[in-house]
Amino acid sequence: MVDLSVVVPCYNEEPVLDRLVASLTAELTDLGRDFEVVLVDDGSADRTLEILRRVSQEDPRFRYVSLSRNFGKEAAMLAGLSRSRGDAVAILDADLQHPPELLARMLPFLEEGNQQVVARRNRVGDSRVRTWLSRGYYRAMNRLSDVDLEDGVGDFRVLSREAVEAVLSLGEVNRFSKGLFAWIGFRTAVVDYENVSREGGETKWRLRDLVNYGVDGIMSFNTRPLRLAIYLGALVSLVAVLYGLWVLGDAIWHGNPVPGYVTLICAVVWFGGLQMVLLGVIGEYVGRIYAETKHRPHFLVAESSESVGRGGAA
Repeated sequence: MVDLSVVVPCYNEEPVLDRLVASLTAELTDLGRDFEVVLVDDGSADRTLEILRRVSQEDPRFRYVSLSRNFGKEAAMLAGLSRSRGDAVAILDADLQHPPELLARMLPFLEEGNQQVVARRNRVGDSRVRTWLSRGYYRAMNRLSDVDLEDGVGDFRVLSREAVEAVLSLGEVNRFSKGLFAWIGFRTAVVDYENVSREGGETKWRLRDLVNYGVDGIMSFNTRPLRLAIYLGALVSLVAVLYGLWVLGDAIWHGNPVPGYVTLICAVVWFGGLQMVLLGVIGEYVGRIYAETKHRPHFLVAESSESVGRGGAA
């Protein structure tokens, strides 16, 4: 066991890894704690794994795990947590948007009896549109989900060993870590910090990825979309009945010499679209159930610093 483990998921982070290692080495050494860093290569296509091998050889406190392919950040974090040995475990991104120097402010809160210490960034430097969309998403998420999420709080946090074991005990395949960290509860402290830009490389989050991530968050922690589908279906049915009565009354009182072609087409398109949306909501839940029943592992390890040391592959 060590005092502190730092888990860092890495995906195509070649441009920034050397700066990350230098920053972590300096900051963690200043803390005066026995530490380890678990670097997780999530199937990178650049020289990330090669750099991790070199770093691990130069400093055994830096361990690495290389996954057999790109399983996604959620799986990479899980792989790092499962390999961590520290009494406290920190999670941060490789791009230095999670400043390592903040750990010096976060760790004392853990010693005061908190099981989680989360870093909350402000939105200085973000566009107004992104800020507005993010805040709107978190409001909607907190209304729909069974857990409360704070705007600006991400995966950057320090966990006690008890909290780590709690997260590892959650075996679900469809993982939304922000929600899982909130779901396990425990006493939590929040540390605010200034928004930081990437040190190098490009963001891995495309608009489609962000949308899918948002959908995962909403779907993973409640069934309210299904309940809303029922309410929406009932509302549309009521509107259709009222409209039908109005059309019938209008035909009785004024006659109906011209067929309602436009009305008919609009109604068909509207109800067809509504049915597709409702089927999509149901399909999302069915698909998640299907994925859970397979019981596949969350990730596969192709190589690690320990396996290389033994002359084999994990």
